[in-house]
Amino acid sequence: MKPIEFIDLKQQYQLHKAEIDARIHRVLDHGHFIMGPEVSELEAELSKYVGVKHALTVASGTDSLEIVLRALGIGAGDEVITVPFTWISTAEVIGLIGAKPVFVDIEPATYNLNVDLIEAAITPRTKAILPVSLYGQMPDYDRINAIAARHGLTVIEDAAQSFGATQNGRRSGGVTTIASTSFFPAKPFGCYGDGGALFTSDDALAEKMKAIRTHGGLKRHHHPYLGMNGRFDTIQAAVLLAKFPYFQWEVEQRGRIGARYTELLRNVCAVPEIAPGNTHVYAQYTIRVPQRDQVGEKLKARGIPTAVYYPKCLHEQPVFAGCGNRYGDFPNAEKAALEVISLPMHPYLSEANQDEIVAAVKCVLA
Repeated sequence: MKPIEFIDLKQQYQLHKAEIDARIHRVLDHGHFIMGPEVSELEAELSKYVGVKHALTVASGTDSLEIVLRALGIGAGDEVITVPFTWISTAEVIGLIGAKPVFVDIEPATYNLNVDLIEAAITPRTKAILPVSLYGQMPDYDRINAIAARHGLTVIEDAAQSFGATQNGRRSGGVTTIASTSFFPAKPFGCYGDGGALFTSDDALAEKMKAIRTHGGLKRHHHPYLGMNGRFDTIQAAVLLAKFPYFQWEVEQRGRIGARYTELLRNVCAVPEIAPGNTHVYAQYTIRVPQRDQVGEKLKARGIPTAVYYPKCLHEQPVFAGCGNRYGDFPNAEKAALEVISLPMHPYLSEANQDEIVAAVKCVLA
């Protein structure tokens, strides 16, 4: 049996090699390497899939978040509510535009923003709520949107890990005023480099974000906004276009494999819980175990790769020391950071490999 891959991008490429290679060579032939015709073609497919009027591809998921914050006019002295249990990009961009991230603890079952704690965190300086759809499922956006509407705030979904997931029949990326996703290679829908996208049905916001993406202007040598170089590479768009016809099948496979993991491990360790109305794309299949680091080492010794998303909360990072938080402020996030460990997960994981992984977990935890 071949070694178990944590995420098997090589097998995916071999299955779709002809389509991917053909798309890439088409770009090499026409030579429009940045914002070429494949970019607008992909944006049309993405907006249709998510169910919004506008999809804007950008250079990375991190850039997408910074672009939307700039487009909303958020800056020095403003606050944005988010979670402390996520990759640093979510809060990093808030700091980069001069605003302050205000952290709110997570739910222990879903790892997503605890909606019950949002209103207590709102101040006169709050301008937006930036929840993260962590691991592949969405927080309760009906409630989040209702709170935001009462307080005149914008909701931005960080959907870097949840592209393809749904909530009450609506796709991730299409349930808030604005949403961001990432096409980093390991994401559920990934390219072969950095990439990301923004989704909205707000025409004015879309136009402003397009300008900010390209140095603050839609016309060459005319810059009404302070922008950035957030343009998307055409070859990466070509890769995504080649993969896109197979994406929904991959989403379904992720759901099937994740459900099978849960069935086999439910009585062994804490497994992911899916909130009512949600589907889950399992960007990571994450369990919780005591003595997580030792468990990871023992699984590694048995040939089972694992990863930790995330071993330290954002309020523990030195760069956010000035936010005024201390250890103990977010007990659910802090406990999760000590216990979570992710198992191999991708659409091509065989049942034989999955059985081997499960057997190893059971043995290690026995």
